[in-house]
Amino acid sequence: MSDDWYYVHQLAVLGGLRLIVLANRIVCEDEFLLELHDELAEGLAAAIARLRSIMALERQLANDTDEGGLAAFQLHGEEECLARFRITLLDDLEIDFETHEYRVNGGEWHYVLSADCDGIEISYPSLVALTDDELGTLAPIVRSIRNEACIAISIARVVYN
Repeated sequence: MSDDWYYVHQLAVLGGLRLIVLANRIVCEDEFLLELHDELAEGLAAAIARLRSIMALERQLANDTDEGGLAAFQLHGEEECLARFRITLLDDLEIDFETHEYRVNGGEWHYVLSADCDGIEISYPSLVALTDDELGTLAPIVRSIRNEACIAISIARVVYN
């Protein structure tokens, strides 16, 4: 990033948002929402760890000579991982359109082609996002994380058609 303080700012933002999630968890009484709070706090902790790793590599580059270019290579990789960082709170759906298979939450692959006398049918499941009513007090916090920290958050469940 062009701003020298970008990652420090992101660390402060994510740390503050994680504290908000943990504080909001205290007043939560619904078991399902408690699990979502825990998963979100864990995801934010992982993002914070990635930021700390980036900042350590930046310090290493600023203080040492990187003759082999290994630290610069690692820094570039960490920055790319952070840019693609995503927190998945419920279901994760992977679809392989070439083999006509899908899997949910890293489980077994399932084949979606079926054939009968009427022809071939392909029926993939889909993800349906939870509504703000279902998320309750967690909804504005998730929006803040998406907007302020630019971290993708998926809160969806798999629906079979």
